[in-house]
Amino acid sequence: MDLNSDLGEGFGQWRLTDDEALLDLVTSANVACGFHAGDPTTMRRVCARAAAGGVAVGAQVSYRDLAGFGRRFLDVEPDELTDDVLAQLGTLEAFTRVAGTRVRYVKPHGALYSAVVTHEEQAAAVVRAVVEYDPGLPVLGLPGSAFLRRAAEAGLPVVREAFADRAYTAEGTLVPRRRPGAVLHDAEEIVARSLAMARGEPVRDAEGGSLRLSPDSICVHGDTPGAVAIARRVRAALTGAGVELAPFA
Repeated sequence: MDLNSDLGEGFGQWRLTDDEALLDLVTSANVACGFHAGDPTTMRRVCARAAAGGVAVGAQVSYRDLAGFGRRFLDVEPDELTDDVLAQLGTLEAFTRVAGTRVRYVKPHGALYSAVVTHEEQAAAVVRAVVEYDPGLPVLGLPGSAFLRRAAEAGLPVVREAFADRAYTAEGTLVPRRRPGAVLHDAEEIVARSLAMARGEPVRDAEGGSLRLSPDSICVHGDTPGAVAIARRVRAALTGAGVELAPFA
C-alpha cells in the first residue's frame, strides 16, 4: 500500500505543511507546482528531501489559482488547461532532476481533482497533457472518475486513491469541503478507516451506509490540525497490521 500526502504547499515565507516531518512518514509526495501553492525554493527543498528518503515525487497540478488555493472551480478552456498542466509538470521536473529523481506520477489538486470526476472536457485536457508529456506516467485519482477512465483509455497507468481523512458520499465521491463533517479530525476514526481501506473492507459513508473503496494509495492530508501526529498513527497502524508500505510508482 502507498501512503501519500500533499506537500510543498507554501509560498515565500508562508508554510502550510510540515514537509520534513511528513516525508519521514509517507511513501509518495504530491508536490505543489506553483499554481495553487509552492514556489521554486519550496519545490527544490521538498524534491531534494524526498529523493534522499526514497519518497516518490508526484506533480500535484491545479488550476492557476494562488489566491483561492486551487479550491475554486475555474471554467478553463481545455487547450489552456492542457498547457497549464504541462507547464506545472515541466517546472517540477526541473527540480526533481536536480535532486537526482524524476516526476513519478500526476495527481490533480483541489477543485480540479473534484471537477475531473465528472467534467469530461477538463478530464480529457489533463489526460492529454500527461500523454503528451510522458505516455507512461501514472495518474492518481478517484475510482470511478472520468479522469481515471479517460486515462486508462489513453493507455496511462491508473492508480486508485482513497482519503483517510475525508468523508464520502454514498456514490463514492468526496463530500464537498464546505459541508460540515467533510474533513475528519478524529485520529481514532481516521486510523480505523485507513486499516479498513487497506484491507479492502467497507467504511461508513456520510449517509450511514457502507462503502468499499479498495485503493492502491491512501492520502492523509498535511494541511489539517495535527496532521503529522495523525499520519504517524496511520503509518504505525498499517505497518503494525502487516501492511507493507511502498510507493506505487
